[in-house]
Amino acid sequence: MTQIPVAQTPSVSLPRLSTTVAGPADGPGVLLAHGATGSVRDNYGTLIPALTATGHRVVAPDYPGSGETPRAAGPLELDALADAVVAEAVAAGLETFTVIGFSMGTAVSVRAAARHPERVRGLVLTAGLAKADARANVWLDLWLRLLDRGDYQGFAQARALSGLSAERLNALPPAELAAVLDPDPTLPPVGSAEQAALVKALDTTADLPGITVPTLVVATTLDALLDPANSRYLADHIPGAEYVEIATGHLPMVERNAEWLALIGDFLAARGL
Repeated sequence: MTQIPVAQTPSVSLPRLSTTVAGPADGPGVLLAHGATGSVRDNYGTLIPALTATGHRVVAPDYPGSGETPRAAGPLELDALADAVVAEAVAAGLETFTVIGFSMGTAVSVRAAARHPERVRGLVLTAGLAKADARANVWLDLWLRLLDRGDYQGFAQARALSGLSAERLNALPPAELAAVLDPDPTLPPVGSAEQAALVKALDTTADLPGITVPTLVVATTLDALLDPANSRYLADHIPGAEYVEIATGHLPMVERNAEWLALIGDFLAARGL
């Protein structure tokens, strides 16, 4: 097959992303884009084996400051990050692929499809946004203030309140609750502040009408961080997008993992992706 050149070059230089590659080399390609203050392990630890079990070739890069990827020298920009994750997929041998994005990763996915339409065959967007609304900005400002002050106990509390539904948080056994609220400063990714700042700055609203690939939007209806209205906006403005809901907080891979995996697997199978 003829190699398709990458259409754009990153607008800002980023470090080479540490990337997990799994699954058969000849399987249909999937590129994963994780959320802000997350990582491939945190967001996709259950999805990667599920995808490889169905024969997919999975490429999963960690953003600057997550996993083993070093922090960027300056602020993150959406174009640069989208180009960087696409470059990792191409370097791993994928010529075309579906992009699966979670949270901030939905914006990375949409921008990747807009900048590299010759590469992207489909999109799956979970708990996402096109542009941060007032509620999300309040959370992000709080995260950034806590990180700037080195208040990792407060940051752990804020992430628990914004990430988990009330039902899930209240039901945690004491040991699990203590783990969620652990103030150890080595637990959050070192690039958390830069990633949170990118969520405040990003805006993919102008990209959405031009998306022409099959798209599944998964709304998390008990989400305290990104209200499900953000997912409905994505579905309403991407032509032909499918829309489904899961009764979970912001982290379906934690609260409703089996249901989330099934929605993704069924969509990929139905669309031949």
